[in-house]
Amino acid sequence: MATMNGRGSRASRRREAETTAMLVEALGSSGAWGDQGATEVEYEDAVGWLVGDEGRGVPTIIEMVNMTRLDCAIMAAGGMRVGVANAIHHATHRAAFGKRLLEQPAMINVLADLAVDSEAATTVVMRLAGAVDRTARGGDDRREAGVRRVGLAVTKYWLCKRLSTHVAEALECLGGNGYVEDSGMPRLYREAPLVSIWEGSGNVAALDTLRAMAKEPETIEAFFDELGLAAGADPRYDDALALLRKELFDVDDLQYRARRIVERMALLLQGGLLLRHGVPAVADAFVGSRLAGDWGVAYGTLPSGLDTATILDRARVDD
Repeated sequence: MATMNGRGSRASRRREAETTAMLVEALGSSGAWGDQGATEVEYEDAVGWLVGDEGRGVPTIIEMVNMTRLDCAIMAAGGMRVGVANAIHHATHRAAFGKRLLEQPAMINVLADLAVDSEAATTVVMRLAGAVDRTARGGDDRREAGVRRVGLAVTKYWLCKRLSTHVAEALECLGGNGYVEDSGMPRLYREAPLVSIWEGSGNVAALDTLRAMAKEPETIEAFFDELGLAAGADPRYDDALALLRKELFDVDDLQYRARRIVERMALLLQGGLLLRHGVPAVADAFVGSRLAGDWGVAYGTLPSGLDTATILDRARVDD
């Protein structure tokens, strides 16, 4: 992409562009859609025009990246919603061992676990979409700009990374039917890794968060201000927030720990928003499992004593 910036005449720019060689290195079909081509190209002696000040490439492009990161996060949240809705619908109408799957304790745990992640994802992308809108209006709200900058980086990392696992579990809830193309789940499964690759794969998004902390310290201050709004709502949240501050205070091996730190930041952002704006049943399940660590590795390992009926009722789609 290039902008004219008033440099040179239109005719001269056209002549320069016409001499640019674009070499097609490879053609192939994409992983998600077998009928859609993917192309790898190389530009030789390409003509381009600066779209920002020299040496300010990242700050210039980040405005576009913020928008597409929001797109990716919304796609991840949407994919989770589709997956859990299909899984709950199947479990509502499928019976095994004398009960509907939705009434089987093991399946209740799995579905509630999926629903918690889905609702947390929807909540955080709505918050960040609002930050993007308010910042795009041209206001001088530095706090919203900081939440947008750091919040989108950590959320894009975590939701897009989480989507593949979430969809795989939701597909499994349908059993063999979920692996049949007509169910729609295989396509969702194939598409899931793509949003994690777009606009910076996992390491890029995690390291960009660290870069923002170092180059734009006001953004991390704004992010922690946002997290602080939920302080006092749940002692487990407060403990997780204190642990994150401790992690960031230790600057040794910061890049090595980048994913660990960014994951904590993303989970705290989701947890804080659920405590402030979500229903207690979902917030309790999220904070207890994702922040307090009362959880396994796979989905379906929520602790006992949660209000799973409310969680599943919120995630159900009426026939």
